[in-house]
Formats: sequence, structure tokens, C-alpha cells
Amino acid sequence: MTATSPATSRPAAKKAPARQFPVGTRRLALRRGADRPLTTTVWAPKGDGPFPLILFSHGLTANPGSYADLLRSWARAGFVVAAPAYPHTSGESGELNVLDVLNQPADASYVITEVLAELKGSIDAERVAAAGHSAGGITTIGMFSNARDERLVAGVVLAGRQVLASPFTGAEAPLFFVHGQRDKVVGYSDGRAAYDAVPWPKALLSVVRGGHIATGPAFDVVSATTTDFWRWSLYGDSAARNRLKADATRGGLATLDEKLH
Repeated sequence: MTATSPATSRPAAKKAPARQFPVGTRRLALRRGADRPLTTTVWAPKGDGPFPLILFSHGLTANPGSYADLLRSWARAGFVVAAPAYPHTSGESGELNVLDVLNQPADASYVITEVLAELKGSIDAERVAAAGHSAGGITTIGMFSNARDERLVAGVVLAGRQVLASPFTGAEAPLFFVHGQRDKVVGYSDGRAAYDAVPWPKALLSVVRGGHIATGPAFDVVSATTTDFWRWSLYGDSAARNRLKADATRGGLATLDEKLH
């Protein structure tokens, strides 16, 4: 199937939860081969499922806990979030190897498989997504391009870029990009180029004075808009999609380009 295929992997619309859930946390001692430990932190809503699953990939020298506020906000809204600590790029790694990012899409797909088996009954296997920040954003883009995981129906890329010149492939899957216009680690133009390369429904939140990591009021905008996107792309919640523009431009902190349908 080519990147321009009209086929879609989007699941049928389903009523999104209207309330906030209490959240439980657990760690899974996963391993993909002897030299690839993938200890995975899972944030899960406490309530009647099954819930969609979001696989989250951390940035270079970070770890899942570095993103706990954002990931917990997604779990409160009704999503299971699984975040592995990658063996050679996390803050928990004893041996940093930047090039190992190229192996992480396969790691992420492995973690999805294991979490679906471990939490069977709690997760809706037809509603699986991927997200990531920085090097994790590169990982996420890989999962929709050269290392396409066909189970993915949506994705969020935070301050990411495309490293390999590979087309986005497989069934259509909406993608939401977030990038600070003052990012000095991954340039805004690189993030915009990745957004421009996507042939599917897509949106780009540009944080006007944002750097590599959203903080303060900008974090609130990122949390609100990504949750809107997840509610729309994973539950089919049209009201959340309609809120997206207002949530994105609240306070004049960001602008939104979108081609969602």
C-alpha cells in the first residue's frame, strides 16, 4: 500500500468518556532480546474499559517519568499510556548511543504487542496510537514511515523531525505535530518539513515563543490540544475536533495549521 492510498485505518466512532478518571501506574519488565531491556511505565485510567492505547517514546537522555504530567493528563481523559525506557538513549541507560534511535521503532512495536497481551481486556486493540518527543518524535515518525506499524491509527509528534528520507506509508492515519518556533535543539523548519511530508489528515501546533519543551501556560495548551486530538482520532469525538482551534489559540501562545477531516 502506498503513502497516497485512500484507505484508512481509522476505527469506527465511539462515544468518548465525558469524565476524568483516577489514574493507576505500573511498570512492566519487558525485554526485546538479551541486550534490549525495555522497562515500561504504564499510566492507565481506573474505570470500565476497554480504552485506547498510546505508546509514548521519550527524548534523548530523558525517561518516561520526565513526561509524567502530560502522560497522566492523557490517562485521566481515558487513554492507556505505555512508555518504555529505551536501552541506549534514556537517562536510565548506562551507555548512550544516539544512533540507536534507528532501532527504537521496532522496540516500540514490540512494547505495543506485549502491552496488548498483558492488559488484554483493558485495551481496545483497534485504537492504538504512537507519540513521542524529540528523539521519541523521530521514533514515532519511523513507525509511520520506514518501520510502519499497521496497528497505528493516529500519532502525535512533539518537537520531532524526519531523519530518514522515507515516505509515510500504509493506511491513512491522522498526525498531530507540536513544535516551538524557538526550538534550538530540533529546528522548527525541520518539524514543519515533517508535517508537510504527511499525505494524510494532519495538524501543526506552532508554539510562538516555545523552545524544545513546553512549560507553563504553553504546556497547558499542548495538553489540551493533544487530548482534543486523541479524543477525535481515537474515539471519533467530533466535539473535541471542534474545540481544537479554540484550545490551540487560547492566550495567543500558539497557532494552528490543520487539514483534519
